[in-house]
Amino acid sequence: MTEPRRRRPATPEEAKALGHPLRLRIMRLCLVDELTNKQLADRLDRDPGTVLHHVRQLVAAGLLEPAPVRTGTSGALEKPYRSNGETWWLDGPLSDADAQTRFAPIEIFQEEIRAAGPESVAVHEKFLLHLSPDEVEELDRRILAVLDEYVATDHERLDRPALGGIFVLHHMKRD
Repeated sequence: MTEPRRRRPATPEEAKALGHPLRLRIMRLCLVDELTNKQLADRLDRDPGTVLHHVRQLVAAGLLEPAPVRTGTSGALEKPYRSNGETWWLDGPLSDADAQTRFAPIEIFQEEIRAAGPESVAVHEKFLLHLSPDEVEELDRRILAVLDEYVATDHERLDRPALGGIFVLHHMKRD
């Protein structure tokens, strides 16, 4: 029996690579599809040179990898990239980042939902809990354990629709 994957701290290179919103968006897009630099630039409405700079940083950090070269619709060879899913197994890679950088994944998720439209929402749960810091840690640990099981076996379900999600706990604003 294979030992289950475990979370690990991000290396400084991984944390730095994930510390930019555009790189986070590139990672999310390449989780779903193998995309060329031009396809990424088109989807992100960015200059291809800028995107290539960020793609190279993600590749150097080991978070994005070249996919097999393919022939495009015009007959030209294309060099796509794909996410290797390694970011899931990093334990809090943005926890030491500034507040805006830590908030970037939430903004990116909002963009994804807006782009997919309201009909794309499969399920949602809204809740309010009163928890101590230790209870927050326990809840996070338990939810991650369930998600880890699904992420570790996702390769067995690639024939099914892709679903994205995010789990966020935040402090409620009080007046």
